[in-house]
Amino acid sequence: MGFLKKVARTLFTQIRERGLLSTLLMNLSHCIALLRGMFYKLIYNKRIQGYLFSMQGNSSIELFDKQSKAHIGKFVFMRKNVSIRVDSGGQLHIGEKSFINDNCTINCALRISIGRHTKIAPNVCINDHDHNYKNSEDGHLIKSEVVVGDHVWIGANAVILRGTIIGDHAVIAAGSIVKGTVPPHTLFLNQRENRLISFGEQANDQASVAAMKGSL
Repeated sequence: MGFLKKVARTLFTQIRERGLLSTLLMNLSHCIALLRGMFYKLIYNKRIQGYLFSMQGNSSIELFDKQSKAHIGKFVFMRKNVSIRVDSGGQLHIGEKSFINDNCTINCALRISIGRHTKIAPNVCINDHDHNYKNSEDGHLIKSEVVVGDHVWIGANAVILRGTIIGDHAVIAAGSIVKGTVPPHTLFLNQRENRLISFGEQANDQASVAAMKGSL
C-alpha cells in the first residue's frame, strides 16, 4: 500500500506541474523504455544481469561474445541513442539509479564500472581500450580498467580514456578529456586558451590594416 500511495502522489504532482497530457506521454515513454530494457534482458538472458532498467528509442546493448557480460542496476535510465558495446570478454557494471543521457557511447573490452547515482550528460564517450597502432602484431588493443565512482557528474562531450579512475562525488567539466586518477570531491577540467590565427585572403587584409594603422 505504501508503494501505491507513493506512485499516486507522484502522478498527482506531475499532473499538477506538467499537465495531464504531458504526464501521460512522459509515463508512456518510460513504460516503453522499460519494455526495451526487458527485451534486451530477454535476448541475452544471464549475460545481462539486473532488471528494471530503462532504454529509450534507438539505445542498444551489444555483447559480442559469450564471455562478455553486463550488470545493470535497478532503475538505471538511458535516454535516446545510447550505444553500449561489450567485447573480448569485457565486464560492464552500471550501478543503480544512474542516468545516461542522449548519444553516449560506452565501449568495453576489459572492465568498466560506473557507480550508483552517477549522471552522464549527452555525447559522453567512455572507453577502456585504445588501438595499438605502434605494434599491431602484439594485439590490436591496449586495455586498462575504467572506474567511475558513486554520485559522479560527467559533463557533455567529455571523453573518458582507458586507465581512468574517478572518485565518488567528482565532477567532470563539459568537454574534458580524462585519463588518470580524479580524487573524490574534485572538479576536473582541462585548461583551455582561445587563440585566433588568421589565414588566406582575410589574413592579408588584416595585415594591411595593421600596417596602415602603424603608419598613422
